[in-house]
Amino acid sequence: MNNPPIAPVTEPCDPPQTPRAYASLLMRAIWTVSSATLIILLLFLSLGRFRLSHSANQIFGAFVYSVLIALPSMFFVNWIAHRFAGKYPRLIVSMYALVLICTATGGILAGSFIFQLAGIISQGGYWIEVRSSLPFAIVITLMIGLTTTTYETLRFKLQAADLELRTRQVEQERAYKLLAEAQLSSLESRIHPHFLFNTLNSIAALIPSDPVRAEDTVGKLASLLRFSLNAHHSGLVPLSQELKIVRDYLEIEKTRFGARIRYEIAVPASLDDVKVPPLALQSLVENTVKHVVAKRTEGATIQITGAHDSGRIHLEVIDDGPGFSLEAITPEHGLGNLIARLELLFGQAGQLAVTRENEKTVVRMSFPA
Repeated sequence: MNNPPIAPVTEPCDPPQTPRAYASLLMRAIWTVSSATLIILLLFLSLGRFRLSHSANQIFGAFVYSVLIALPSMFFVNWIAHRFAGKYPRLIVSMYALVLICTATGGILAGSFIFQLAGIISQGGYWIEVRSSLPFAIVITLMIGLTTTTYETLRFKLQAADLELRTRQVEQERAYKLLAEAQLSSLESRIHPHFLFNTLNSIAALIPSDPVRAEDTVGKLASLLRFSLNAHHSGLVPLSQELKIVRDYLEIEKTRFGARIRYEIAVPASLDDVKVPPLALQSLVENTVKHVVAKRTEGATIQITGAHDSGRIHLEVIDDGPGFSLEAITPEHGLGNLIARLELLFGQAGQLAVTRENEKTVVRMSFPA
């Protein structure tokens, strides 16, 4: 005859304080008391103890017992659930049963005393009433209490699982949206007239003097555009595939900037199969090309490194430019999009940081392996 835990059995919380929660608690109390009263009367009827001549007293007695047992059971079981279900999950059912037995015993003692005061039972019949009613009260209380507790616990777990599933679906949809934005941003930069025309002009200039390199550049441009279009189909891609796109992008830009782009990729082959967000590393490299190489006559030297340390992957893009601060990055910026994607994919474990080391700018992306 208890109010089942309304907090997760794995994480105690404070009782609800909203009017809706109190209304729900009141409805459960009414249902529990009514059910217990009906069960007691049916039990008396089946045992032949229900008599029409004493029906009013018996109905009143069943109701009083139900109130005195059900309401304390609801309160104490609910209190136990909030505070101990998460700490002692294997003992919680035994704790519920002990509480129900205690409230049933206390309810019978209090109810018999009330009946004696009301003159329903004789002065010498107090303990006779207690002995005859207590076994029935304990059985009924345990039956209703544990059954209802089990039902409500399973119902809550189902609701919690459904809520978690819907939350994950929303987060996944948001992650896909951010990935699509990154993909569209990347594709937009590829087909931007300046980038596309400069690349095509570079290819045209290479055809007479170096047709092999011109053909290779066309292939890299096609690969880059294809990857940008297909990036939204995968939440994560192998690092080896991401590095190929980075190389293709740098080689395409190298046909335009020539010696102004100097780059080195020092990522160990052992990280080739590591899964990374698509276009993540490429976004960091593109940021360097746009804001350092393109704006300085001397260009920039770009280093791309990777390491696996203590269960985390660290990827770095290092350049000899003046540096920048992530605080100045807006959510609409490519790096702002990347930060949001890392947070969705890895939570607090996904990080992007910018530091200055040895007069160089180090953009470090790290996440769990």
